Amino acid sequence: MIRILDSNDVQAIAAVLDRSPARDAQVERTAAAIVADVRARGDAAVLEYARRFDGLDGAFEISRAEMTREAARVPADVKRAIRAAARSIRHVAAKQVPRGWRTSPSAGVAIEQRVTPLDRVGCYVPGGRYPLPSSLLMSAIPARTAGVRDIVAVCPKPDPAVLHAALEAGVTRMFRLGGAQAIAALAYGTPSIPRVDKIVGPGNAYVAAAKALVSPDCAIDFFAGPTEILIVSENGRADWIAADLIAQAEHDEDARAVFVTPSRRLARAVAEEVAARMPGTGPARASLARNGAVIVTRTINEAIALSNRMAPEHAVCDSKTVAARLTRAGTIFVGPFSAQAAGDYVTGSNHVLPTSGAARARGGLSAADFVRVATVQTVTRAGIRRIGPDGVALATAEGLSGHAASIRARLQPRERSTPAKRRASARGGESKGRGPSDGE
Repeated sequence: MIRILDSNDVQAIAAVLDRSPARDAQVERTAAAIVADVRARGDAAVLEYARRFDGLDGAFEISRAEMTREAARVPADVKRAIRAAARSIRHVAAKQVPRGWRTSPSAGVAIEQRVTPLDRVGCYVPGGRYPLPSSLLMSAIPARTAGVRDIVAVCPKPDPAVLHAALEAGVTRMFRLGGAQAIAALAYGTPSIPRVDKIVGPGNAYVAAAKALVSPDCAIDFFAGPTEILIVSENGRADWIAADLIAQAEHDEDARAVFVTPSRRLARAVAEEVAARMPGTGPARASLARNGAVIVTRTINEAIALSNRMAPEHAVCDSKTVAARLTRAGTIFVGPFSAQAAGDYVTGSNHVLPTSGAARARGGLSAADFVRVATVQTVTRAGIRRIGPDGVALATAEGLSGHAASIRARLQPRERSTPAKRRASARGGESKGRGPSDGE
């Protein structure tokens, strides 16, 4: 059902932990053809693919009236849950927005950090095996919290709960679209679908391939492949650990669910609980057999090292002490009651997370992904006199005489400039062998 491996089985451990983003040449060719076709034919191509792949019957834009009408069908308890999740996501997102600041590293020099929201973003919401209103909340609410004016959401088969989430999150426009055609339409725009500044949200292999293809022209969040969980525990509850492994494995047959422990007794207990709790249907059985494992290490230090080696999307551990040493993970859950599944919905932290080792370099989607952070620099006359000679010295050392001349011109006494004087100034220090700040 789920393998128990010893950490000294180097080859088996590598197969479980070391996974690069999967590439499929046929998927990439198909996505490239769709992207090119949408760029060339616009709405006509989008509509053709939506009908072929998603069974679209009718217009692909969902009106506000239809969204409201369909959302009214959502059960009251689900509406309450969506509102509660949205409230928590907004609370966390508000803490994530970068702040502007102003500082003076030296007299006469002012540096300002300016933070401005993107103008328009596209949120991709999968519409496959399960409806995912939570994915819409996780992508659209941080964008709205960051101040994004226009939020365009796409979903091939949005159910009433997804439409209610769109209203709750403040989505501006929504389209019944999915796949590579939706990504291409968002990236390049069509007469009906506005071009966006950035595309976020998880999707299938075709969506991931299309995002990679359009990324030179439209910003994306990151590669989001099959989901992952790695649990590190010495003395956790076997039944709860098994439940967490199965919960993640039920997403997809390609999902990875791994438990690492220095306790052989706990390893056996977890494997037995997984077998006892395995659902009769769904992808969890195949996922755990193909990609899951229980790994027995010699020490807790080795277990932590294996987690950091994998850099999982979700890491789970027993204590804050261990959590402090898990430095490579999309998000970390600490303690027995911190169910990873709760993080998918209602803790407020984002569940759009890096996979396939991308957590080595970054964490999950946040409000910071929806703003531009730029610097504004102001240098006074006194400031350039103070820092200019060092700038001239560095430019000269790099052999960039034009850079040096640009700074040196501002260090000269103010007088009317003529072409002859500019030529003399450019020849100045170099022809006489003077140092770069001589006479400044």
